[in-house]
Amino acid sequence: MARKLGFYGALAFFVYGLFFYWYLFYFADSSLPFEYEGSRADPASFLNDRELMLSEEYSKIRNLLFFISTPFEWIFYLFILLFGLSKAFKKWAEQTAPYKFLQTAIYLIWLSFFAFIATMPLSYISYSLSKTYNISTQSFSGWMKDELIDFWVNYGMMLLLVSVLYWLINKSRKRWWLYAWLLSVPFTLFMMFLQPVVIDPLYNDFYPLKNKELETKILDLASQAKIPAEHVFEVDMAEKTNALNAYVTGIGSNSRIVLWDTTLNKLTEDQILFIMAHEMAHYVEKHIYIGIGGYLLLSLLGLYLTAKLMEKAVDKWGRALKISTVNDIRSLPLFLMILSMLLFISSPLSNLVSRYQETRADRYAIEMTKDSKAAIETFQELTRAGLSQVNPPPLVKIFRYGHPTMLERISMLEEFEMEQRKKERDQTGD
Repeated sequence: MARKLGFYGALAFFVYGLFFYWYLFYFADSSLPFEYEGSRADPASFLNDRELMLSEEYSKIRNLLFFISTPFEWIFYLFILLFGLSKAFKKWAEQTAPYKFLQTAIYLIWLSFFAFIATMPLSYISYSLSKTYNISTQSFSGWMKDELIDFWVNYGMMLLLVSVLYWLINKSRKRWWLYAWLLSVPFTLFMMFLQPVVIDPLYNDFYPLKNKELETKILDLASQAKIPAEHVFEVDMAEKTNALNAYVTGIGSNSRIVLWDTTLNKLTEDQILFIMAHEMAHYVEKHIYIGIGGYLLLSLLGLYLTAKLMEKAVDKWGRALKISTVNDIRSLPLFLMILSMLLFISSPLSNLVSRYQETRADRYAIEMTKDSKAAIETFQELTRAGLSQVNPPPLVKIFRYGHPTMLERISMLEEFEMEQRKKERDQTGD
């Protein structure tokens, strides 16, 4: 049975990878619909021939890496179970430490280490790809430092979560998923509060915006939107990337509006103000809190389904997977595999909600700034800096895009321009 599961798992992964290679490189069409040709959404109007070629090449390879990476995680956890490594990790932990918490810590360090080694080739390929196409400016040592920080931050959180999770499973085999979800609510809010001041500074340096004149204009926008902001933060990203970004993070008193220094260096003041108005829209329309609520609802359903699927998997394939009961720490790879699958399956829905919110934020920003020229040029520059496709293939958009495509964003702005001209004509006519 173990051999059969391994064979079919590997075969499914191979066929899946082959499908997406064919889809992205031979079938998918990212060309612009003819009605948009010559418009400001047409990449040929703001990218040169070399940039057009590079954006297509880079996007295809990057999208293929995305679609391969997630199921690779599933096949990794499956083989950890089938080869008896999860059983071995538990045995080593029990031989090394007398206390349950320490045994969990040792088991988890082995599992995390093997996962780190297994996924390192794909991570390095992604890093190397970004360097080759001049997206990343980060040195190898800097990249490895971030990878190691990731490892230990994830390990620390996993140790806490896994220890509590298996304590709950041992206490209540039927309702552990509900109790785990109830505890996840304050934990999620706490991590959102902690993220800007504890975790993010591990990776980059944050400081108040140096350009005080620009900060004053941004804070004026915030005042118009009734946002009680006192500072705008910039983060040193130029040593890592040429890409542009700005975002809102945190909740409560720890919420921040953050600008990458690459954005400050490459965009004009009007373009930055449009981006800031967009980020403020997320605060005004409470997208962060709506997102937290949606995440918690999905996590409730996800934990319930994970509990049911784990029970069925152990009943049917427990011997092959070398798992006797769900409450055994050896079942952790199965838990992580099922949860990852459910997250992947639900990503089209979460991306759809995110794209709706981002569209709302774009509309809010253009109505606040009234500067469609700066807005369109912002999206054109974002496309150039990230070598992104203006009109990505449908499956890429569904599974990868939490923002509207650049075609949709620029087209919306052009429609806004036409609406404004019509209003002006109507007023003049009156």
